[in-house]
Amino acid sequence: MFISFEGTEGVGKTTLIRKLFDHFQQQGKDVVLSREPGGTPLAEQIRSLLLSVNHDEQMSNDTELLLMYAARAQHLQNVILPALAEGKIVLCDRFVDSSFAYQCAGRGLSRDKLQLLNENFVVRMPDITFWLDAPIELGMTRARERGALDRFEQEKLVFFESVRSGFAEIHMRDSQRMKRLDATQTPEQVFADAIDYLK
Repeated sequence: MFISFEGTEGVGKTTLIRKLFDHFQQQGKDVVLSREPGGTPLAEQIRSLLLSVNHDEQMSNDTELLLMYAARAQHLQNVILPALAEGKIVLCDRFVDSSFAYQCAGRGLSRDKLQLLNENFVVRMPDITFWLDAPIELGMTRARERGALDRFEQEKLVFFESVRSGFAEIHMRDSQRMKRLDATQTPEQVFADAIDYLK
């Protein structure tokens, strides 16, 4: 099973992923924990490029999108597909839905560009995607409490409102795969809701 986790900043994705990882391990399942951008040594180097605030020049939106998919292609081929082929459960912090929400809804890039990349490089979609949804102000307060903000976390609230709308659009058109979790609840309740969907 391939499960991805989506949402804006500070909604509790990491907490839910850890709880589900422990849950599956207690059941004796083989579980692979990964993230995007990242997941392999090379993809993690691309992640550093994407999140760094210390660039001498501004990164263009197209460059951001292509770097995301370069990391994703590496991640899919070297981690996700081999793990699924071995019958393992893959838990992935972000996947293609983040590209739609952040680069299309947030940055305003053409959906055609994203569709072209997905058609050519994304050979496997998640079986289920958990979208952790919470008001932007709440998530950003949590994100600030974690420490220094990365390049994405430093965006304005209006950007994240657009990103949240992007996730809502995906949920509306693909509610069979993407399940919305109310991230204003306690981590225990969010976990319980996720388990209910998995059952």
